[in-house]
Parts: sequence; structure tokens; C-alpha cells
Amino acid sequence: MLLRRLGALGGGAARCGLSLRRVAPLRPALSFTQSRGRAAAPPGDEAQPAGNHRHTVLLPRTSFPMKLAGQELLERELQIQRECAFDQLYAWQRERKAKKEFCLHDGPPYANGDAHVGHALNKILKDVHNRFEMLRGRKVHYVPGWDCHGLPIELKALGELQTKELTPLQIRQKAREFAEGAIARQRAAFQRWGVMADWQNCYYTFNGQYEAAQLRVFEDMHSKGLIYQDYKPVFWSPSTRTALAEAELEYNTEHVSKAVYATFPLTTLPSKLASSLGALGKVSVLVWTTQPWTIPANQAVCFMPKAQYSLVKRTDNEQLLLVATERIASLTSALGTDMQSLATFIVISMLRAAAALVKEEECVHSYPYDWRSKKPVVIRASKQWFINTANLKDKAKEVLQKVRVMPESARASLLAMLDRRTYWCISRQRSWGVPIPVFYHKETRQPLINKHTVAHIAKVFAEKGSDSWWEEPLETLLPPDVLKKSKAGAVTDYERGEDVLDIWFDSGTSWAAVLQVGEEDDRASSTKTKRGWFGLSSATKQEADPRADVYVEGKDQLGGWFQSSLLTSVAVRNKAPYKALVVHGFAVSEKREKMSKSLGNVVDPDIVIHGGPDLAASPAYGADVLRWWVAESNVFSEVQIGPKALNSARESVNKLRNTLRFLLGNLQGFDPRTQTVDSKDMYYIDQYLLHLLREYSIKVTDAYNEFDCGRVIRLLQAFITRDLSNFYFSIIKDRLYCDAENSVGRRSCQTALEEILDGVTRSIAPILPHLAEEVYQHAPGHDDGETLFRSGWIKSSSVWRKPGLEEAVEGACAIRDSFLSSIPGRNAVEYDLTIAVEPGLLFELMESLQEEPTSTSSQLTELMMASRTTLTSALPRDLPSDTITNNGSFLINLEGGVIREDSAYTIAAVPISLSRCPRCRRYTSDTPECLCPRCQTVHGQPQ
Repeated sequence: MLLRRLGALGGGAARCGLSLRRVAPLRPALSFTQSRGRAAAPPGDEAQPAGNHRHTVLLPRTSFPMKLAGQELLERELQIQRECAFDQLYAWQRERKAKKEFCLHDGPPYANGDAHVGHALNKILKDVHNRFEMLRGRKVHYVPGWDCHGLPIELKALGELQTKELTPLQIRQKAREFAEGAIARQRAAFQRWGVMADWQNCYYTFNGQYEAAQLRVFEDMHSKGLIYQDYKPVFWSPSTRTALAEAELEYNTEHVSKAVYATFPLTTLPSKLASSLGALGKVSVLVWTTQPWTIPANQAVCFMPKAQYSLVKRTDNEQLLLVATERIASLTSALGTDMQSLATFIVISMLRAAAALVKEEECVHSYPYDWRSKKPVVIRASKQWFINTANLKDKAKEVLQKVRVMPESARASLLAMLDRRTYWCISRQRSWGVPIPVFYHKETRQPLINKHTVAHIAKVFAEKGSDSWWEEPLETLLPPDVLKKSKAGAVTDYERGEDVLDIWFDSGTSWAAVLQVGEEDDRASSTKTKRGWFGLSSATKQEADPRADVYVEGKDQLGGWFQSSLLTSVAVRNKAPYKALVVHGFAVSEKREKMSKSLGNVVDPDIVIHGGPDLAASPAYGADVLRWWVAESNVFSEVQIGPKALNSARESVNKLRNTLRFLLGNLQGFDPRTQTVDSKDMYYIDQYLLHLLREYSIKVTDAYNEFDCGRVIRLLQAFITRDLSNFYFSIIKDRLYCDAENSVGRRSCQTALEEILDGVTRSIAPILPHLAEEVYQHAPGHDDGETLFRSGWIKSSSVWRKPGLEEAVEGACAIRDSFLSSIPGRNAVEYDLTIAVEPGLLFELMESLQEEPTSTSSQLTELMMASRTTLTSALPRDLPSDTITNNGSFLINLEGGVIREDSAYTIAAVPISLSRCPRCRRYTSDTPECLCPRCQTVHGQPQ
């Protein structure tokens, strides 16, 4: 047959009739000699065929750019956001039909400045998971929010202004304007990062409806006796003149104090000291720190840094006094002006004169500091509002047992911080916050607060906002019907309180404002529907549990938002507000240092995306590189960022882009809707890759479920490097480039490539949404206007897992590895390979890859990457002297171990005696410089 074909063309090298000419030897396009796991040439780096056969080879062609950088990259990302309607995606998925709801409740970032890299870590991690859940077909509930009250905002808003010159409403107006500006800047940054949300419908803690929901929680807890007013020691910041919570403190382990122990009857105290102390009432212990006096009034408790400094009463009329400091800057007003000039040595002298001094020493210990001012706090007694967390702890611990914590190691920290909190001071002496809804009797100072007063104030706040506490007349806040229900006196007997709620109570009640279900009229259908406070459907009919599926925040929230949300929810609903917690680490420099402007190691995410003034030093990486950095990192520990990490992320994204481009290029002209090959007719190697793709998709899905994006990246890179670039791509290039365009073999390969492209693209879409949508625009089989994120998750099929398929290919790969390892540095295509397999299962499997004894075009030959393969049960005895031999065995394990067979094989490789085909560059031609039979057939067809 071959001779007849050659004769028709003229026969012989000179009679091929194809005007072949001698050319300098080129690197064979299919000369890959590596086995699986070895390095391969980059996809698309193929030698061009010589002569006039160049146009007959089906090389990759695509308009998908190999690389995007600089302004071109930034413009392309923004173009993708517009064309794929990123801003409409959240609303679209909320309106579609879905069987399951997924709720990730957003912890509100603080509205006191521009978006920083910590925001990027948190928001992108959340967005990756939300996009994954949406692709899986779930209806995602994610409402971004902002924490808008509190001292830092107030201080930044006022700047150099003196608060004494401003009214509370003036302070609040300036604070609100500052917060609104910060929110606008942060929101724009989050959108640029590709975070999916309805950005026109967020929640804000200064929103009237939010404040009303917060007051309802307050009233519920107050009515249960969990909120009360009392004198208790609180952490007081002298610099900001306000009480602090567990979460606003930093502990300085090198705080130095002078400890002075003294014992004396109160009657023997120097008169100046005694008179000042007597004005305070009974004082059991005094602690003098580098800041004002610490006065636990009416408390027989010593607040000391170490147990060995604990002090107790000696007799009823005798006290033990501790003075601890090196110097004193000022004293609290409670001690009076006479005491303000006292220094430590004066007190010590007075004690020594009274024969009361027992011991004097210097000690280094841990002491709480205000995290804002970095100054030591004072533990002082004052009348504040508190939550009795001691009565909530046991139930909180019980419900936490049902909460999934990732990583599990964070659970111990959460419980330890919960144990340390015996009560929670929720009152603050500021103007910018939600007023505590209490009125005080002008004469008795007794508080007026009950369900009637609070419910009315909540209604006023919902309509007019909390500014109404200062704006409205007292009659509006305490109308006659409320006074009557409260059995209170005339409205003129009362005045409104001046304290505001702790911002941790603000954010900790967000579950009530954003997740809690309430009924409201649906005007369109005149029926009752369940909606959240912000008008968003909060649950499907199947889900009656209004808990969030997950809260995702940094580890600092173990003692902050995670805890405040837990305590308020347990108090009101007897359940946790979340089903799972994801606790991530902080962003640090590449030297693992905390980011600080003074150290010059702060990384601005805006500069990461758009580049800095010096583009050589700070190039524009784009949003996807920033997202890759988040995903690639081990977010459960400290996350390093800097030039090295960002350059590595960019390189990884570019490598991935190149692989996707190779896939797109080889799918040119392929329409999966009409040209897909049925799986049973596909080549075994193609089916095997679909089997690997299915395994990859299962593992990737599991990793996303675990919020382990780093594992997603590792799985992706292993699949691309080991299974695709180093293995599959090197094998199929001959079939892709040199087979007939519409041949079953080539279409089989393209069927697999299309599935691989689709699966890989979808698997990285939650992390790299811009790149994924760009690939989808170039991929075959889609109509104009279609987007990836509206088309679902990886579509792996169970038919890709076939009994015997894996064993057949893996067995052939074991033989292939033996062959390639025996010819190091040589091209497999230069050899004629004989494979001898003992009769049995392995032989039958190899026969499924090559039915005829000898072939240059079988699936087995393709896998071996040789030019010709012979399959036999025993090697011939008369092997040439230059034969290379090797042997091995392969264990076949089928049906869960029911079928097991360890089969031996031997390979013999000799230099091929056939000639090199000038078109495909394989040694499959009978005559030098003539086309091989396969290429003759293809060349004779219309191109």
C-alpha cells in the first residue's frame, strides 16, 4: 500500500513530486524526552516545519495575548469588569432560582481611613469563597458593611479642633462626614479588587434602621437582667478620657513599676493623705501607676500584675497599701488638687514616717496599654453600664461546640478569651455613637429604662436616626403614653443620658440588623415575605435558621467581633450567630515585621494594582495578582507581602496565562457543540486526562470548601506542571499538529483539551475572575455575551472514571518511564521500541492501546513517544548489538483489590531504520525526504 502511494507520486527521494529541499536540521517539534515530572519546553515553543509543508501543519492560533502588563493590563481588567457586568453579578445571582442559600456575614471594617492590605486579605478571601459558592449554584447572601462610630473616627474628624467648643451634634456631623468619605474610598477599592456585592445596598452602623435593631437587642438583654449599671473597675484611657474594652488593649510585658508595701491603721495615716482617701469612701487597695491613681472603690480586690503581689486585709481597721510607680504625671480629679503634686518619694516618706513601710522594690510586669495612644491605662472605678458575661459564658461555650472553627487551633484562643471576660463595659463617654437609651431622674438620679422607653426610642431612631437623641425635644423621646406605661412621673423630672454604646456592641449586634428575619409587605404581590432589615431576602423557604454560614475575620477578632457577636446572640436567641468561623492571620512584611509607616514597610494595595510613581520599583500588578497573593498564602498564619511575594505572584499568573493560551490556540476551529467525540470513542490518553481532570476538580472543590485557597493553588500548579505540560502536552502535539484536521484522533484530543480548558478556567475563576472571564471570551462554544460566572462550576462527569482505563495508561506510563530513563539526553522519536510483556492482564491492557503487533501510529506508540512500537510476549533472540534494554514490573489493582497482578515487562530500544518525515519530523518514512504515510494522506486533502 505504501509503495503504491509513493509510486503514484513518482517514487523515491527524487521522485516524491513535492519539491523537497534540504534545510538545516531544526529541533524536532516532538522531541520531548522527559518522563512525567521532568521539565518540559513551554507550551507553544514549537519548531516550525520546513519547506512548503509549513501551511499544512495545524499549529496553535489564538488572539488571546500571551502577556499583559502596565496600562494595557489595567485597562483590560476594567474592560472585563464592564463587559462581564461585575457590578450586576450579585443582583443576578440573588434573583435566580437556587435550592440552597449561602450566607457569609461581613464583619464591618472601620471607616477611619483608606483601604489597606489587611482589608485586601480579608475582602478577597471572602470574595473567593462567595464566588465559589455562587458558581456551585448557591444563592449567596453577602451584605458589605462598615463600622462607623467610635473614638478614632471622632478624633480624626475633629483634628486640631477643641471639642469643648463644639456641641455633640457638631461633633457628630463632622464624624459622620469623615466616615462617609472613608467608606466611599474603601468601597471603590473593594470594587476595583473585583469583590462581588451590591455596593449600593450595604449596611452602616450609623444607619437609623441598624441603630434601631441594635437598641432592640439592648432592650432584650436589659429586660433579662444581663445589662446593668454599677461601679466597677474599668480600663480607663487618660489620653482619650474613655473606658476601654478586652479588645482595645495591648499588654506591655516590660512595664516597670516601683512596688511599695505598707501596713498601717487608717487612723495613723498622714492627715493630707487620709483626708483625700476618706473622701473616696472605703478603700481596700490603692495601685499607683505611671498614670493616675488606680482606685477600685468598694472592692476588696487587688488588681496586681502577678499573683505574688496580691494583697488582703489584715484586720478590720488595718489596710495594706500598695504604691507602684517611678513617677506620677497627674492624679485623677477624684483625689483633689492637693494630691496632684505628690511624687512617689513623698508618699514613701509619709509611709516611713508613719512606721507603715514594709518593703520597697522595683518590678517588671505585664500591664495593659491603650492600643491607640500606646500609654498605660488606669484601672479605676466609675459608674458605667455593663453586660454580665459571667451569666452567658456557659451557654456560649455550649453553642461553640457546634460551631466549626478553621483552623481548629483557634478554638482554644476563642475559649480562653471568653473565660477572661467576667463582664463587659459597654458605655462610653463620647458623642459619636449610639446613645444608651436611658433617662435619669433629676433628683434621685435613678435610671428610667424599660421595654416601653427603648421600643419607642428605637422607632424614633429608625425614622430619624440617632441624632434625634440630641435634636428632638424630650417630649418626643418620652411621650405621655410611654411615661404612663412606664409608671413614671412628669417628663420634666427627667433628663437624657450622655453615654454612648461601645462600638463592639455596635458591630456585635450586626446579626440582628443584617441577618435577623422580619416580616414586611411586598407591594408587588401584596403578600408577606421574609426580608432582612436592608430589604434583602435573608433565607430561602427551606432555611429557617437565621444564622450565617460563616464569619471570616482576622485573629484579632477572637476577642472582638467574633466574641461580641456570640455573646449578644446567645443572650437574645440562645444560639451562635454563625455556623462556622474562619480565622486568618495578619499581613506582615517579608521580614515578618508588623507593617508600620515608621519602618517604611507598608504595602498600599492601590499601588500594588496601579503602580507607584516609579514604575520600575513599583510596577502595576493589577487586581488578579493581588488576589493570587491572597489565595497563594497560608492565610491561617501570618501572610507576608512585599516585592518578592508580588513578583512571584505575577510570574505564576503569567505562567498560568501561557498554559491557557496554549489550550486556546489548539482549540482554534473546534466547536464543542458539534465536534465533540463521544467518550467511548476517544483515545485512552485523552480519556485518562479527563479522569485526572475529574480527580483534580474533586480535590479543588474540597479545598475551596475548607477555605484553603493555598491548597487550590498547589493543586492547580501540580495538575498543570505534572499532568499537562510535562506529560499530556508533550505527547499529543504530533496528533494535534500533524493529523488531519477532522480526524477522530485530533477531535478526540480537542474534546479533552476543551474540557481541560473549561475545568481549569472555572477552578481558578474565584481567585482570578478577570483572567477567567477573559479566557471564557476566547474559548469555543459560547455565544456572545455569555459570562463564566453565570454558567456554573466545573462540569466533571462520572463517565470519565472507567475501570481499567487508569491501569492501562498508568501501565503504559511505567513502561514509558523505563524507556525514557534508559536513553538519557536522546530523543525518543529516534528509536524503534519493542515491549515484551508476560501474558496476562498487563498484556491485555497494552493490546487495548495497540491491536496490531507493530505500529507507527498506535496509541501505545504515541504514549511511548517513539517512532515505531512492537508489542510482543517475548523479546526476539537476535537483537542488534546496539540494543538498549531495561525491565520492570507494574502492579495492577482492580475492583478494590479483588483483582491484583504484578506483571513483568522488558523493553528493547534500537535506533530506528526508517527515515525522518520532513512534515511531522518523526522517523516513519520509508524513503529519505519523503512524507510518511500519515502525512501523505493528510497532505493530499484540501487544506
